[in-house]
Amino acid sequence: MPRLPRTISEPFLGTRLKTEVLEIARAHAGRDTELKRAVIGRLKQEMAAVRAEAERLLLEEGCGRCCSQRLSAFQDAVIAAAHAVATTILYPVDKPSRAERMAIAAVGGYGRGMMAPGSDTDILFVLPYKQTAWGESVAEAILYLLWDLGLKVGHATRSVDECVRQARADITIRTSILEARFLVGDQELFEELEHRFDTEVVEGTAAEFVAAKMAEREERLRKAGQSRYLVEPNVKDGKGGLRDLHTLFWIAKYVYRVRSTGELVAKGVFTREEVRLFTRCEDFLWSVRCHLHFLTGRPEERLSFDVQREMAERLGYTEHPGQRDVERFMKHYFLVAKDVGDLTAILSAALEARHDKPVPGLKGMVERLRSGTRRTKLKDSADFIIDHERLNVADDQAFARAPINLIRMFHIADKRDLAFHPDAMRLAARSLSLIDAGLRDDPEANRLFMDVLCSKNAPETVLRRMNEVGVLGRFVPEFGRVVAMMQFNMYHHYTVDEHLLRCIGILSEVERRTNPENGLANELMPGIKQRNLLYVALLLHDIAKGRPEDHSIAGARMARRLCPRFGLTAAETETVAWLVEQHLVMSTVAQSRDLSDRKTIENFAAVVQNLDRMKMLLVLTTADIRAVGPGVWNGWKAQLLKTLYYETEPVLTGGFSEVDRGKRVQVAQAQLRHALADWTDADFAGYAARHYPPYWLRTDLDTKLRHARFVAETEAQGAALATRADLETGRGITELTVLAPDHPKLLSVIAGACAATGANIVDAQISTTTDGLALDTIALRRAFDRDDDEQRRAQKVRDAIEHALTGEVRLPDVIARKLPKGRRTFSVEPEVTVNNAWSNRHTVVEVSGLDRPGLLFELTTTLSRLNLNIASAHVATFGERAVDVFYVTDLMGAKITGAARQSAIRRALISVFEGTFDEEEPPRRLRA
Repeated sequence: MPRLPRTISEPFLGTRLKTEVLEIARAHAGRDTELKRAVIGRLKQEMAAVRAEAERLLLEEGCGRCCSQRLSAFQDAVIAAAHAVATTILYPVDKPSRAERMAIAAVGGYGRGMMAPGSDTDILFVLPYKQTAWGESVAEAILYLLWDLGLKVGHATRSVDECVRQARADITIRTSILEARFLVGDQELFEELEHRFDTEVVEGTAAEFVAAKMAEREERLRKAGQSRYLVEPNVKDGKGGLRDLHTLFWIAKYVYRVRSTGELVAKGVFTREEVRLFTRCEDFLWSVRCHLHFLTGRPEERLSFDVQREMAERLGYTEHPGQRDVERFMKHYFLVAKDVGDLTAILSAALEARHDKPVPGLKGMVERLRSGTRRTKLKDSADFIIDHERLNVADDQAFARAPINLIRMFHIADKRDLAFHPDAMRLAARSLSLIDAGLRDDPEANRLFMDVLCSKNAPETVLRRMNEVGVLGRFVPEFGRVVAMMQFNMYHHYTVDEHLLRCIGILSEVERRTNPENGLANELMPGIKQRNLLYVALLLHDIAKGRPEDHSIAGARMARRLCPRFGLTAAETETVAWLVEQHLVMSTVAQSRDLSDRKTIENFAAVVQNLDRMKMLLVLTTADIRAVGPGVWNGWKAQLLKTLYYETEPVLTGGFSEVDRGKRVQVAQAQLRHALADWTDADFAGYAARHYPPYWLRTDLDTKLRHARFVAETEAQGAALATRADLETGRGITELTVLAPDHPKLLSVIAGACAATGANIVDAQISTTTDGLALDTIALRRAFDRDDDEQRRAQKVRDAIEHALTGEVRLPDVIARKLPKGRRTFSVEPEVTVNNAWSNRHTVVEVSGLDRPGLLFELTTTLSRLNLNIASAHVATFGERAVDVFYVTDLMGAKITGAARQSAIRRALISVFEGTFDEEEPPRRLRA
């Protein structure tokens, strides 16, 4: 077929296609089956060619709106051809009556004249009165042709009266007709519908429509995820996505009776630049959506990790130092989502000025804005007023007169607990150029900023608004570099700036002690003398992400430059820089080291140096982990941090401890005894004696309680081996507990059984009792959304573990068939460290690399084949990265000191990640 023109207006396409299809239909007239087969064949041929050309032009030009309009124009041509065949060949009427009229309109997204490759085709058959036999036959013929083409067609057949009546009663139908576009048929009939819709439905109902669409938007965002900074966003329905733009236009069209966004300039709603911004956002989002549909071959709307890299390549992004192409693409996406949010706020302000929208914002749908004004001046600042209970500028020169007002506005809002008026935010966004080096170095501006950052009110809320309007990134340019920056991994759920702001919110929560999940941090926070340093450190701890060097070291360097500007002393600056540089240490040690090993504690104490720093580091670590995303923080991690803190405290205080080790074991036992009120003292004493002190210190109370009842039930049944499963819905995991006689290969067998059923281990706690039993808790990544499906999956895993431990199945054969094949979304360079300085008694082997089902089995099997005893294992995953640490000795109980043998261990473990793992025997070079 000839190449489609680059212009969007393509009337010749419909005319040519209709002419060709009619000729084919006439050649087969009277033979309906052959006619339909021939027409469908020609249309399918044309459709394939048009879609291929549309994709080629999209790749070449990068214009998403153009692609969507080309696809829509072709769809128009197809419907016109189908209508011509139905009315001219199949069901011709020589002298149609007034009842034998029909108009076909595109509605919904198709009505806008824009379609993605996988979009539905939504059409409305408009009738003058009730349905006739002729109208029913024509509509049915057209629909069957479209269905035979493989199109997903949404359709309705209504008279004009029915359209008006149903539009009054149903907002969804009203929205659909609002975007109706005439395609083919009786145009007068369509114009009658438009006129009656305007006069009988739209007129006088603007406030009702706005309220309904905003409520609909809130519900949609609640389902899709409220944050626009989720790292796997939904292009269509997510916050800042296409549906938000569509909602803006629906409201503008309904309230202001415009046909295009450009007309909103004359209405005083948008400036010309804001209309251009709307167009840029729309073009980018349509480009992403069209590429996504072409790439996946289906109407996929979610930018999941497995498509983000290919999407970045298709859209032409390249790698920069410190940032991969995919990260640059996603940063652009989130900046566009932010722009969509800004446009939403602008329209919101315009609607309020017209009294068509309730106060105070998009979420407040309770009361209508009454006529009249409620504006009061602020006594302490003539440049600001309170406008309908929100902070607004006194006039449009407020920032130009005194640029410091760009910071003072947020300070006032924080102190007075005021929301921001959209007009003030809009003016602030237009005034960002006033924030220059002079304002950044202004001591008063920095004092105001520090007051906001360290506020005891709601610092996260105010900082978030400061970030959304662009002031935060402009005032702290280092922060500006991480705005909308995503990290291409499965661990972090949010962009860097969103993560940092959530950290501030969680620190504020810790300070108020409102959430017991924060554990020891709640207890320590009141004793921290320099609380402001924690707020600064949390704001800066990831500020150097996206650079080629270690972000902790680079971040500490930035902190040393920024803190004096913020008004901190040299000593305070050094403390903040230390917290930034060491912000990962406590998490790493707690999750990846043996906390009962004296050397672990001594090494950690050497890093933190004093008790005050350790307190601050624990609070910072708690906030940092909790702000990563839902389900990342849990009772295990809280307990591990608590254990590390109390194990290190005596070292830092010269032997004195506020709560010594023995006392803490007694407290933990007393807590469990209280929870097991139905047990006798003798039963509890016998059970307590079976656990070593580390178990009592590192295991949280809920897990200890489950373990106690599980062990008692197992022994009551006379079983030597038992498993149980608990669903942790909030964390997205299933927790397996295994009780079995301990032996060197137990962990390897459990891991192998999990791999054999396709279950992926993301965390593990390994415990041994004094009477030779192993009590292991294994966290598996959840596989199903429905609890009953997940329970069935968990039962299969439990059966596999029990069969493997009793020798009923041969694991290597099963695992070889189960391991996933094909391209992986992520790549992680494997690293193996063999270290004798981390423990006095053991060699510590730390392995990190790309996680996958079966990895732990392969690693533990390899260590066993190397004749190494695993004394303890610490299993953790951070998204796609597995970090497994094994405390090992040789078969004689000695450390591995020989350089050759250490090298052999490294080579063998690296081979697991390289795909050369052999279940039967180690590589020949390792046997010696």
